[in-house]
Amino acid sequence: MEQKIKLNAGIIGATGMVGQRFITLLAGHPYFNISVLAASPRSAGQKYSEAAGGRWKMPSPVPEQVKDMLVLDASDVEKVSSVCDFVFCAVDMPKDEIKKLEEAYAKAETPVVSNNSACRNYADVPMLIPEINAFHADVIESQRKRLGTKTGFIAVKPNCSIQSYVPMLTPLLKFGIEEVVVSTYQAISGAGKTFNEMPEMIDNVIPYIGGEEEKSEKEPLKIWGSVKDGAIENAQSPVITSQCIRVPVTDGHLAAVFVNFRNKPSKDEILKLWSEFKGEPQELDLPSAPKQFIKYFEEDNRPQTKSDRDLENGMAVSAGRLREDPAGLFDYKFIGLSHNTLRGAAGGGVLSAEFLYKKGFIVKK
Repeated sequence: MEQKIKLNAGIIGATGMVGQRFITLLAGHPYFNISVLAASPRSAGQKYSEAAGGRWKMPSPVPEQVKDMLVLDASDVEKVSSVCDFVFCAVDMPKDEIKKLEEAYAKAETPVVSNNSACRNYADVPMLIPEINAFHADVIESQRKRLGTKTGFIAVKPNCSIQSYVPMLTPLLKFGIEEVVVSTYQAISGAGKTFNEMPEMIDNVIPYIGGEEEKSEKEPLKIWGSVKDGAIENAQSPVITSQCIRVPVTDGHLAAVFVNFRNKPSKDEILKLWSEFKGEPQELDLPSAPKQFIKYFEEDNRPQTKSDRDLENGMAVSAGRLREDPAGLFDYKFIGLSHNTLRGAAGGGVLSAEFLYKKGFIVKK
């Protein structure tokens, strides 16, 4: 799996929580080498260890290879692009500024793998969960024509919360999913916070996360969409309604899902489809790909956030409590779980970059 020539990767937004995750995941990566770290002007010019300072939130220490790297100004697109083949982007800025920044990198012929939501709604920007919709990368050619680029483009990852239920629903679409009701119970790291920074979450639940419910209801339809004439056409069904709740957990988003089908499958059929579900990351044996994409737990009290979020280095998703609804309001209900800063954020971004590299979309400059 080791590559003779590694691609140079930049991390934009390197001092934030997701940027820190990118650093830990890319340290020693077989395909990619961290060649540049960039952040806001207030961090620019400092050694990374100084810029991150007391804000380092990962359980492991700052990797030695980046401690003394000088942080560049993320807005200096030409300088950053000159020392990397592509960038991961995880900045905390207004959406219009993020869109402008990411397009500037793409137009500088530097592909962007983004953790941000600013470009997710563009029909020629693939929003990848590579096991599910790898073929959406086909729209990159159209995007390049729009941007006037040869190699530059933007690919995004979806909202972190939908990864706790969309993988389980995907192989069941063939049964005609009509209605989905989902409540997500989301960790504080989804807000880029620790308990020290978010003391209001201790012994508390907040029943609202701005913008999350719309993303939870709409983004799956793009993930399940088709590609026609160089654009992604969103799926028209199923109807999804959601509630998104912040809970006092460090990492891991858990979902309670209720689903109705046009043609109701048996429980055994569902479990078989889940156990066999795989995609191009598994077929390509990508470094970040889980061997078993969906893990089902038979125990009534699993999956549990603390126990199961790190399954396969946090890149697998888990399910449990699949059962028929005794009230008869829904055909089935189940629990889903994903690690929000690994599968849902930086890990998902790295997996997408691995896939795009192997498919020839990201190349050595």
